[in-house]
Amino acid sequence: MTFEEAKAKLEKFDQLHVLKYYDELSDAEKAELIAQIEDTDFSVVENCKNLGKSAGRGEFAPLAAMQVSEIEKRRDELFAIGKKALKEGKIAACLLAGGMGTRLGSDNPKGMYNIGLTKDVYIFQRIIENLKDTVDQADGTYIRLFIMTSEKNNDATVSFLKEHNYFGYPEDKITFFKQDMAPASDYQGKVYMESKSRISTSPNGNAGWYASMLRAGLRDLMLKEGIEWIDIFSVDNVLQRIADPCFVGATLEAGVSCGAKVVRKCAPDEKVGVMCLEDGKPSIVEYYELSQEMMDAKDENGDPAYNYGVILNYLFNEKDLYEISKKSLPLHVVEKKIPYIDENAQLIKPETPNGCKFEQLVLDMIHELPSCLPYEVIREHEFAPIKNKEGVDSVETARELCKKNGIEL
Repeated sequence: MTFEEAKAKLEKFDQLHVLKYYDELSDAEKAELIAQIEDTDFSVVENCKNLGKSAGRGEFAPLAAMQVSEIEKRRDELFAIGKKALKEGKIAACLLAGGMGTRLGSDNPKGMYNIGLTKDVYIFQRIIENLKDTVDQADGTYIRLFIMTSEKNNDATVSFLKEHNYFGYPEDKITFFKQDMAPASDYQGKVYMESKSRISTSPNGNAGWYASMLRAGLRDLMLKEGIEWIDIFSVDNVLQRIADPCFVGATLEAGVSCGAKVVRKCAPDEKVGVMCLEDGKPSIVEYYELSQEMMDAKDENGDPAYNYGVILNYLFNEKDLYEISKKSLPLHVVEKKIPYIDENAQLIKPETPNGCKFEQLVLDMIHELPSCLPYEVIREHEFAPIKNKEGVDSVETARELCKKNGIEL
């Protein structure tokens, strides 16, 4: 993109202030800013006017999960189906690792955080060791691992994993790609600048991973390698099993478009999204959207009907994803504290929300699909999220769960 083309694009979206300090920049900074303008979708800021407006939800109904008791009864059958698909190279894994360890007190990518007590044990290390368990169950068949980074943490992530020899995973089976970023704006839709040469941006939400893969040209690789299913999972959870044969087998055998790992809620009002049907299609109802009537509802066994919380581990059929990628997913407007430079080019770090970020969410992706199998896993064995330094879902609680599962820290 030339300077004139960049200027014309900014003019179209009423964002010419982005070039205010252009003449003061070095040649390298100018090139970076022009490249960022080319890559940025400014049309999203139109959605500022939707802040606080809910699109409204449909009619909710329970969606039954495949429970642990049924999985145990059918373990051999499901394992065999999943193992066959893994050995045939039909399954890939995708780690969503675009976040930073800010809430853990770290300036590094979250996956670089060290949870070890007597030795180094990094979050990335735990995840790759979990994936290697699947490799062992598939008789040594390594599956393609996609790792989604962000522009803020890509270089550090790639360097760290290379330096640690990918914790024993073959380099030729790992593919990195960057998540697309969305601009952050004030309430009037003017994008913020985080420096004289850089537009303030944030990741485009946890449903942005597939669109980012397409944009990176990775569908060609998937088609070439015969990949039919992608297990996506978050960097947060150090205990999760990834593309494990039983989960894969259950999803394939059920003939659904998506499998979703879920855990039984520990309380009716636990702050976790719950698998359900919405207008007859699979969806996720957020904890704050559950009415008292829904919390009290029971299934045929007398258990709570809305009882299974999602843990951000989904097995998606790639062809179905490709079909829904041709449509536009809803865009969610989130009010946030956004650092920016003021009219004197001084960096301001606001203490209260001052603008909008724009995200697409996995729940909308799932709701576009015709069917989904909620698959119950045991919380203590597969759910140790690290979101905070201490307290609930923290480094401390994850360490305790790792120890209970025989993982040496």
